[in-house]
Amino acid sequence: MKIQEVLSLISGTVVEGEAFSDREVDCAFASDLMSDVLTLRTDKAVMLITGLCNMQTIRTCEISDIKVVVFVRGKKATDEMKELAEDNDMVLISTDFSLYSTSGILFGANLPNVY
Repeated sequence: MKIQEVLSLISGTVVEGEAFSDREVDCAFASDLMSDVLTLRTDKAVMLITGLCNMQTIRTCEISDIKVVVFVRGKKATDEMKELAEDNDMVLISTDFSLYSTSGILFGANLPNVY
């Protein structure tokens, strides 16, 4: 699924990485536990959906090679987070929907989950 389609479905806004918004994501993973994110083992393009909006999230995605992060409940990335995301060619998205709603909308649009 193209990031542009994700944005449309979840009424999302790109807060960093607009230049990469033509990317495709193969599957999604929803979690606020970064230790769970670190256990992911896939070579697919994963999108993380989370309510945890801090530097740990960006660092975890850097380690896990996750290039697209959706922050739910209207969470906003800090300038420091945006800089690190930019350094790693990541796309950061914000939506006002909850984690549950965002996941359900994307699953309903046939974006597969990681497992």
